[in-house]
Amino acid sequence: MVDSHSTDATAALAQAAGARVLQRRFDGFRSQKQFAIEQAAHDWVLCLDADERVGDELRASILAARERGFVDAAGYRFARLSEYFGRFLRHGNAYPDRVLRLFDRRRGGWRGTREVHEAASVDGAFATLRGDLIHYPYRSLQQQLAKTERYARMMAEHEHARGKRATLAKLVLAPAWRFWRGYLLRGGFRDGWHGLVYAYVRANYVRQKTIMLWMLGNGQPVVTPERKDDGAA
Repeated sequence: MVDSHSTDATAALAQAAGARVLQRRFDGFRSQKQFAIEQAAHDWVLCLDADERVGDELRASILAARERGFVDAAGYRFARLSEYFGRFLRHGNAYPDRVLRLFDRRRGGWRGTREVHEAASVDGAFATLRGDLIHYPYRSLQQQLAKTERYARMMAEHEHARGKRATLAKLVLAPAWRFWRGYLLRGGFRDGWHGLVYAYVRANYVRQKTIMLWMLGNGQPVVTPERKDDGAA
């Protein structure tokens, strides 16, 4: 386990459960995960975030693949099932949300330069396992809104650094498309009011990211600049 100097009992609880805990200053989601797999004692690694749990069916699928010697792929992906304020979302943009998390670190890893919305990749074929990775992403709506705003800023800064620019058309159309694609075309409405709120918040994420990218492209800051103390009384 890699811990970025947390101030709660996370590290102590992990050590008490038998885990090897490594401390590392956080400098990005992708970098932290890549560091973790480089410290692994075995070649095959299963990467989990703190808010994720392996479901029973997925556990059985992973054990079966291990019994076969992982002979059919360089990595495995599986669906991620997110709990959203009392209900698991099974439609829309939220599901199946397949992620590649089990792989041979000699042939894959957390590559690239993007530190947010990072994804693992492998050299070679990958297969899909049955079962779900259970995801508990938010403790409250306030936390979700704060988290999505931070991710929107990080993505806007990343895209701006790569030369990408927002257009007026994207400012207007991109958030609406994200909502209608997830809520109607992919059936997010089937998750009731949970699906409606989720679709609205995800559309708002796209709106925030696009606005921030527009501001950066026009030389405007997206965070409050630090005030310099001029020493005046």
